[in-house]
Amino acid sequence: MGIVLSYFQAIVIGLLQGVTELFPISSLGHSVLVPAWLGWDHLVNAQSADESFYLAFVVALHVATAIALLIYFRADWARIIRGFLRTLRTRRLETPDERLAWLLIVATIPAGLTGLALEHALRTLFAKPLAAAIFLTVNGLILFAGERVRRRAAVGKLVAKHPTASEGEEGRRLDTLDFQEAGAVGVAQIGALFAGISRSGITMVAGLMRGLDHEDAARFSFLLATPIIFAAGIYKVPDLAGHLGDGIRGQALVGSIFAGLAAYASVRFLMRFFETRNLMPFAIYCLAFGAISIVRFA
Repeated sequence: MGIVLSYFQAIVIGLLQGVTELFPISSLGHSVLVPAWLGWDHLVNAQSADESFYLAFVVALHVATAIALLIYFRADWARIIRGFLRTLRTRRLETPDERLAWLLIVATIPAGLTGLALEHALRTLFAKPLAAAIFLTVNGLILFAGERVRRRAAVGKLVAKHPTASEGEEGRRLDTLDFQEAGAVGVAQIGALFAGISRSGITMVAGLMRGLDHEDAARFSFLLATPIIFAAGIYKVPDLAGHLGDGIRGQALVGSIFAGLAAYASVRFLMRFFETRNLMPFAIYCLAFGAISIVRFA
């Protein structure tokens, strides 16, 4: 069997995954569109195949991205895990960390169950250039609408009912979300099963609509993404260890290193970016790249 994935392609796709998984611009959409633009048609076709070497390769990139998130938020996760273990002992929620642990659990359930049931069917149906371009444009509209809704009086009233997050942008504290609201954010994650819809973007919008500021909406989104991405990667690891990984394990290792480094740099940048900025630059990018890609692949 010839080389189906070069080391150069592995590095490009690894960097792409590490950035686009966290930037609210859809990693799955870009993993379809960028190879299509570059003429890597065998990778594009493999994306929507029932079984493929490309999916086995992407598994490794997902695990690397999740590890980068775990490293960046290691202090947060240490507090959250300690809080969770305390709740098992005391059977009460007494601290913000204890509450956040259960908010994350509640928010993880909808996307986790739906992903197990529908990921394969949705990927084989929609992980194609034109569909990804359309959904990426839709993603831009979602980000744009989220910013508009965030400025409405109803959201302001919601913020006013709760303790604020910080002295900067006005927004309720993350631990003031109730379980129904966390579940709604979790349901929003399901949209990311469509190539072109960003997991981080759609969950940030859901958080903003519940009165979080941009920084806390991003923090909750990244914390929520970590177990989902990691679990999806581990679930698919047998693909990489099996026959689908033949001939690409070295490329998977190299791609993972670049994906992990890119993901760590991305989360550091974004957490600072959202201290003072919003989703509008990403909305404009998605609308522009999505529209150009629709014209190209229609």
